[in-house]
Amino acid sequence: LLSTFSDFLGWVGFVLTIWCVYFFRDPERVIHDLENVLVSPADGKVINICETESPENLHDKKTQSMKRVSIFLDIFNVHVNRMPVSGKINWLKYIPGTFLNASLDKSSENNERMISKIEISKSLNIFVVQIAGLIARRIKCDLVENQSVQIGERFGIIRFGSRVDLYMPLNFDIKVLNGQTVVGGETIIAEFDQTQSLKKK
Repeated sequence: LLSTFSDFLGWVGFVLTIWCVYFFRDPERVIHDLENVLVSPADGKVINICETESPENLHDKKTQSMKRVSIFLDIFNVHVNRMPVSGKINWLKYIPGTFLNASLDKSSENNERMISKIEISKSLNIFVVQIAGLIARRIKCDLVENQSVQIGERFGIIRFGSRVDLYMPLNFDIKVLNGQTVVGGETIIAEFDQTQSLKKK
């Protein structure tokens, strides 16, 4: 369409089209068949590992201390999100907000986001939070409450630069480092002993 106005605009449109096709790529991944592990929900770079409160829970108003691994996705990363573990979707909550740079820590509390609570087993839950960024303006989540999910399966996408936070109980053993590049559905983020987790509840 742009090329009907000028050759230069036509080439600009061609380059942008190729880039969009590249951005929305969805490569196949080798999914782990290991038990008691969390895999990365996204491609990107680990920018923060900390202990904090569970994400804003408007469902039952309860919070607890958890570990959080934050993964930043730049415009060159694959943006398809994958399930970090097998389980059941306990509840979902969309929270409107701002569009700060997703690499900033305060984006976890201020930015538009989608919270998914995944029940691994009775009384053992994790949270996956899709967070919109400075450029990203749309979060797509294909999950529904009470849905059974499998580790590594696709569940959504955040368009353009964004962030995904993974919250887990304090006794989970984190296996990644700050600054590490991770691959969605493949990189092991943490290991856990389900028996010990249930005993501590």
